[in-house]
Amino acid sequence: MSRRTLWHLVRHRLPDSLSTLRLRGAPRSGGKQRLLSPALLAALRKRCPQLHRLCLTETDLRHVPYESMPASVTTLELSLCDIPDAWFCVSPSVPPPQVQHLAIHSIPTFSDHHLLDISSQNHLKTLSLCGTYGVTDMGIQAAAPHLEELERLTLRHCIIGDAAMVFIGRHMKQLRYLEISNAYFLTNRGLVAIVTLEHLETLCLDLYDLVSLGTVIALLQVLPRLNHLKLGGTCFEDELLGKIQENFPHCTISHTL
Repeated sequence: MSRRTLWHLVRHRLPDSLSTLRLRGAPRSGGKQRLLSPALLAALRKRCPQLHRLCLTETDLRHVPYESMPASVTTLELSLCDIPDAWFCVSPSVPPPQVQHLAIHSIPTFSDHHLLDISSQNHLKTLSLCGTYGVTDMGIQAAAPHLEELERLTLRHCIIGDAAMVFIGRHMKQLRYLEISNAYFLTNRGLVAIVTLEHLETLCLDLYDLVSLGTVIALLQVLPRLNHLKLGGTCFEDELLGKIQENFPHCTISHTL
């Protein structure tokens, strides 16, 4: 979609009751080819005061300040977008957008600094980071004290290990959903650290050589509300999973390759 087309939609077509908007632009576009601008977002904010969910794909945000996002947006999803280093860092005199649900997909430039900036401004309830190779154990450690109200956390293709799990278990005790995928450095020591997540209901976990099935079984024994366990990364025999399921009938156990 071009900016000209989007301007026409904002001015003449979008209803004031609009709650979700998905847009796809062109990455690394310049000048008039950029999909969004502060002026266009201001018009969108005025036209659609009930806009709560904004999903942007392949959009160049290098010249669009984060604080120009509509204040009504509580869910922000960014995929394959260009963002500058300090994009989530806003002036103390400017109230930041009240984002409660954040999803970052396939943005390798998203780093520990971005994570700290966004987590320290908002009371996030949901955080999904997929293909964010710049997020490390240090980033999780710095952001974790600001994420104590988090209820859903997804980490895929992040460079994390045991240290990150320690701080997840220490600070994110309201988690109901936790997914850790493609964490090749995670060991039994890190997995044991989440025994403090008493509210956890769903755990999606990739198992590799450094994590044993016995540690997972130990988690089933101590997490009282866990009712869905999804395992991947390692091939298990159906008979073995069936025996585990028999011992924990309250929890649905599934397996994906």
